[in-house]
Amino acid sequence: MQRNFDKATQVILPILTVFGFLLTGMKMPQIGLVISLTSQIFWMYTSWQAWKKAGQIGIFITSIITTVVLFFGVINYWFIR
Repeated sequence: MQRNFDKATQVILPILTVFGFLLTGMKMPQIGLVISLTSQIFWMYTSWQAWKKAGQIGIFITSIITTVVLFFGVINYWFIR
């Protein structure tokens, strides 16, 4: 089961990330931010695995910061406007 989730993550992660960037670039930041924030679930999992297995803490810290920034972007576009 773990291997299947890992394989699915490796497919879903770039699809959601690129789709989020694409929507943001096409002047739909509200939807792009939500999709990008959704991709962060997979980024956090993957970066945590990289930290535990290979000591790659930098990508994990970057994922946390990116998640916080995207979260505030979603709050800004969906709830404050």
